[in-house]
Amino acid sequence: MPIQVGDRIPEAKFRVMTENGPAWATTDDVFKGKTVVLFAVPGAFTPTCHNNHLPGFLARADEIKAKGVDTIAVTAVNDVFVMHAWRKAAGADGRIEFLADGNGDFAKAIGMTMDVSAGGLGLRSKRYAMLVKDGEVARISVEPEPGQAVATSAESVLATL
Repeated sequence: MPIQVGDRIPEAKFRVMTENGPAWATTDDVFKGKTVVLFAVPGAFTPTCHNNHLPGFLARADEIKAKGVDTIAVTAVNDVFVMHAWRKAAGADGRIEFLADGNGDFAKAIGMTMDVSAGGLGLRSKRYAMLVKDGEVARISVEPEPGQAVATSAESVLATL
């Protein structure tokens, strides 16, 4: 069953790029004691994710944080090197955290996987956006069509803060 409002974020680990190379970040590292907007994309550099979804969060980051959000983070079932390259290409350093869920463990733990093997992409995360307060889901939207970013856009998230 997919994660819902009121559920706690399960224990999982992400890979993140640090000054010293790849490192682990636990869900406690990301969510404990913080208000976090987490959005997920099916894949870094894919057209909707790179040209539509991520740019909205970059453009509205200051407005979102002004509403009491400590962290804006994006996750995808991609490796840490791809996520790091995407962060650099998007000019997102210091503005959005990029959380690599390379094996899809987090997506599986929250019931947000989709199989897009028919398109050669394998197991990926559904597109969603959630507001998490101290590890508890306060709001969540799941995009009905993975090729769109409307219900999960920065504008939609901002409207609910």
